Amino acid sequence: MAPLPARRSVSKDRFSSLFSTLKTQTYHDPSSRGPGSHSIRTIAWNPLGHLIATGSADRTLRIWNPDRASVKNSTELRGHTGAIERVAWNPTKEAELASCSTDGTVRIWDVRSKGCVAEVKTGGEAFTLAWSPDGSNIIVGRKDDALLDLTLSPEAPPISSAPLPQPVQTNQTTFSHSGKELLLTTGTGSVKILDYPSLSPLYTIPAHTSSCFCLELCPRAKFLAVGGSDALISLWDTTDWVCKHTLGSMIGPVRSVGFSFDGSFICGGSDEGTGIDIAHAESGEYVHSIPTLQPASSVAWHPQRYWIAYSGDPMGLKIVGAAGGSL
Repeated sequence: MAPLPARRSVSKDRFSSLFSTLKTQTYHDPSSRGPGSHSIRTIAWNPLGHLIATGSADRTLRIWNPDRASVKNSTELRGHTGAIERVAWNPTKEAELASCSTDGTVRIWDVRSKGCVAEVKTGGEAFTLAWSPDGSNIIVGRKDDALLDLTLSPEAPPISSAPLPQPVQTNQTTFSHSGKELLLTTGTGSVKILDYPSLSPLYTIPAHTSSCFCLELCPRAKFLAVGGSDALISLWDTTDWVCKHTLGSMIGPVRSVGFSFDGSFICGGSDEGTGIDIAHAESGEYVHSIPTLQPASSVAWHPQRYWIAYSGDPMGLKIVGAAGGSL
């Protein structure tokens, strides 16, 4: 996979005026399996940003070309029999996608051949996925708070560890950029940092006073963002694990959080309230707001551009920037 080209960052003071020029494209999926059933639960860009995957409550898993909004230019990946809870791309392969579902399986897809190349039965409802930075492992989280470590090899089917029960409610997981630590959010409001692959505890961040649902490390590894049921996003300095800022514009639980490609800006998604507020990570100041008619629970920044994909609109996926603009 070719390396991503370097792009210039935009200053905090210029961001809103430039971002305002971006036009939004809608990607409508006509294969909805019933009124209200096609709610998008998860969104992920591939490493190069030329494909985007969406997973829905009605088990639709689709790969979109952001440059071609018509559904005829997309690919539906069929196989799951339950709601798609999470999709995630292999960070080292632009066409390899993992998905997990309430049907109790994790599937690995080659989107070029449109086929499932591997399936792993998880022994319970899987709802989180995290690839290791080198693409060799996937951590799967089940709703009964057990983790599975999947080892992948091009020569053999994936190998799953035995279930690894966690002592507290465990929500989203993510790897550090080195792959030597695993971070996970908990129902107690803390973020656990574990050694990988031993999963021995290293450190606990007292992030929120209620459940933490999501987290993301900024691309430059300077900040960790944590979203909670208290409608707050906390930003933590990764050098000393001190909270630098708390973002409080949301009115409902934070279901997703993401940084721009350069780590300069951050936004979150919720299933309550409307609008997506963008903050400057270094200062904690809000710099722009994207109006939405419905709550947007899933948000995802493009890996190379200041584009934002989000869910929640009855017409389908929306991408700010895909229809043009000067940023």
